[in-house]
Amino acid sequence: MNKRALGKSGLEVSSIGYGAMGLSRGYGPATDKQQAITLVRAAFDRGVTFFDTAQIYGPFTNEELVGEALAPLRDRVVIATKFGFAFDANGKQTGALDSRPESIRRSTEGSLKRLGVETIDLLYQHRVDPNVAIEDVAGTVKELISEGKVRHFGLSEAGVETIRRAHAVQPVAAVQSEYSLWWREPEEAVLPACEELGIGFVPFSPLGKGFLTGKITDATKFEAGDLRGTTFPRFTPENIKANQAFVELVKQVAERKQCTPAQIALAWVLAQKPWIVPIPGTTKLHRLEENLGAVSVELSPSDLREIHDAVSRLAVQGIRYPARMQAMIDR
Repeated sequence: MNKRALGKSGLEVSSIGYGAMGLSRGYGPATDKQQAITLVRAAFDRGVTFFDTAQIYGPFTNEELVGEALAPLRDRVVIATKFGFAFDANGKQTGALDSRPESIRRSTEGSLKRLGVETIDLLYQHRVDPNVAIEDVAGTVKELISEGKVRHFGLSEAGVETIRRAHAVQPVAAVQSEYSLWWREPEEAVLPACEELGIGFVPFSPLGKGFLTGKITDATKFEAGDLRGTTFPRFTPENIKANQAFVELVKQVAERKQCTPAQIALAWVLAQKPWIVPIPGTTKLHRLEENLGAVSVELSPSDLREIHDAVSRLAVQGIRYPARMQAMIDR
């Protein structure tokens, strides 16, 4: 697989990464540990060198899984993880944000141990903490970098002002946010700021949490533990039905290109900027192979104009997150 540079940071990764969250939470029951390890290693065997995890995935178990899976490959991969959520004395997530310097340090030590590494390649602030100045957050990560515990600093779901302030203290290698044909808000301000500052962009949910694969209909029954069935407003039967026009669009282009809708959706993301690296997740080998096949799909300027014009005429039905989660998104 070809490589891409995440902005001007010097961090080079595979054109498509692997988002590991779904192996532990979010989309149904956790995957059997050995099966999950096998899948992560299969991703590497197929060219993936960029793996994304976080403390709250599990919580904690996802970092352990990714660390164990990649231990034999450590010098050939880039591992990203995240800090920024609070936990109680029993290790249970409280739902609150916590990016105090002492918490970042404690969190980083825990991630290093769980991942089984001496240095974290890319450390993101998972969500911007309004109670802690971003300069203090960036300054703490800068210290961790000088100590050899972290290589690069990232922000997740951060607004432009926050990105600029953080970057002035410690260069930001990558900004991670949701981005797909179904959610294009980053184009308004975040992507231009990243381009100006030389920061890479890492879209999570580039397949619209699976919606753009065309496999989800208003009759779909989600498994227990799948947040699409309980949490995300866009996945009510009514909104799924109303948003099928997006799926029909990618299906039409996919038919012409002789590939799958998922591959068109990922190819579109890849075509936006050369410093964008999506991190789709899956628990199935055939889906992994399908996703990675998107790097071979070429969308011409004509194709991209057609998609842009069609999507511009569509209105997404349903808000992205419920209010309690939306409140944690930095603007």
